[in-house]
Formats: sequence, structure tokens, C-alpha cells
Amino acid sequence: MNTSKNTAFIKNKARELGFMYCGIAKAEFLEEEAPRLEKWLNQGMHGKMSYMENHFEKRLDPTKLVPGAKSVVTLLYNYYPQQDLAKDGSYKIAKYAYGKDYHLVIKDKLKDFMSAIHEEIGEVDGRVFVDSAPVMERTWAQRAGAGWIGKNSLLLNKQSGSFFFLAELILDLELDHDGPVKDYCGTCTACMDNCPTDAIPEPYVVDGSKCISYLTIELKESIPDEFKGKFENWAFGCDICQDVCPWNRFSKPHHEPAFEPHEQLKSMNKKDWEELTHEVFSEIFRKSAVKRTKFEGLKRNISFAKN
Repeated sequence: MNTSKNTAFIKNKARELGFMYCGIAKAEFLEEEAPRLEKWLNQGMHGKMSYMENHFEKRLDPTKLVPGAKSVVTLLYNYYPQQDLAKDGSYKIAKYAYGKDYHLVIKDKLKDFMSAIHEEIGEVDGRVFVDSAPVMERTWAQRAGAGWIGKNSLLLNKQSGSFFFLAELILDLELDHDGPVKDYCGTCTACMDNCPTDAIPEPYVVDGSKCISYLTIELKESIPDEFKGKFENWAFGCDICQDVCPWNRFSKPHHEPAFEPHEQLKSMNKKDWEELTHEVFSEIFRKSAVKRTKFEGLKRNISFAKN
């Protein structure tokens, strides 16, 4: 089996499918991550995301997801928009949710990717993931040389910043592995200093239970009063720690038509958001990730951010 030839094919195919980066790491148990993950969970930093406690072993060992796994292929897909809709003093949603739900867009690409691998290389066992299973995406991305994990716990890439989605192929195929890159955060603490809810208590540790993204999306009950007046108009998700990161000055607009925002979304002002009806919500966010919070959840967030 020609490892180098197969590796070249996979990297070329990733480019063809529109991925901005493709890196490969050896599939092995993430020994260093185990105590970190355990400590984070024990400190309750996952808030009410109880699913984070499940499948502890699977999170750390890719061979539990794909028996005989040899390689973890990491892919980055750009979503940085042409126009930042969060700059007009209205309510804001995270940039990743402007267009069609990324799970749907990228999953289709990954299915095509696996089909191409089977066609070119033959019988390869593997699974594809896009934020959809207990996979420690950022750790694998770091190991595959896609970037380093920043102080805001997100993956940062020297050429592209951090406005991209992560996806993985876990394969029982021997491939050439890439090495990790160094950490370029240096002494910068912009993400920590600018987080209005103090969700980054120390470098490289995010207290998920205080993160605006968690509070507006994952939390299904009432938002605790301690966060009143701290939302800075965010109604779904939050981009603050990315917007202030110096590396994001290198972000370039994506070329994915599916991620273009609905025309109505581009022109919405505060009053439009506050008077949003179920019908308009269903139209604008028909295939969007914003549907995760449901109409009632979005109204709750707007009402909380308003006060």
C-alpha cells in the first residue's frame, strides 16, 4: 500500500472539496488530555451540558469509534462572512449561524470524501464527524498541524485566524502524519480581557457555564440574573473572543454560497428582532443552526439581552 500516494490523494481531494486545510495525525489514545478533561468536568465548567460527561473513553480513544483506526484526518472549512452583521448596534448572532446549518453542508462534503476514498484507495473502514460525536476536535487539529489551541480554547491558525469549522475522518488507513505547530498566543490576553462574563478565568480554560454561547444556545432554562447587562446584544452565540483576537485580522471571506445570510437577516434592526414572529423566524432560519435554540429560546435571549 502506497502511504505517500494515499496521503497526497486525501490532501488533494480535501482541497477540491473546498477545505482550507487538511492535516493528519496518528490515531492513538490522548493520554495528556485525560486528566485535563476530567478536571474540567469535575469543576462543573460544562454547565448543564451533561452529554459532555458521557463517552469519556470514546472522547480520548479514536479506536473506540473506529476499531483499528490508524489515522485522524482534520479538515478546516472557512465561514468568515463578507459582511459582519454584528456591527450595527442591533442584536447579534454568531457568524457561523448566518447561513445554512454547517452540519448539513459539511456532512455532504464528508460523504463525498469517503466515496472518493473508497473509489481511489479501496476498502477503507472509517467514519466522518462534524461536531457530531465525542471527538476532541481541537486536540486532533493541533496534532495534525492545523493550528494551536488559543487562550480562548479555540483552534487558531496563523494564516486564517479561527473562523472555520472543524471536521474529521477517522480511518483504519495508514497515512503520513503531520506534526503540531507552536503556540503563537504569546503574552496576548485580548480574549480574556474582553469577555464580558469572565468565562476565561485562566489562559486555555473556558468556563462553559459562563460563556454567552452556552447561555444562549445550550442552556434550556432561565438565564441566571448574574449575567444581566453583560450580553452586549448577543442573541445567539457570541464571537467576542474571536473578534478581538489579533490572528483574525488574517481571516478572509468564505466562498460557500450555502453560508450566505438570508436577505432579511442582513437588514434586521433592534425593533425587528424584538417583534420577531414565529412565521418570520421559520422563514429566515429555516435551515440555520439558530433553529437549535427554537423560537422561544431566541425570544428569551433577546428579552434578556434587552434588559
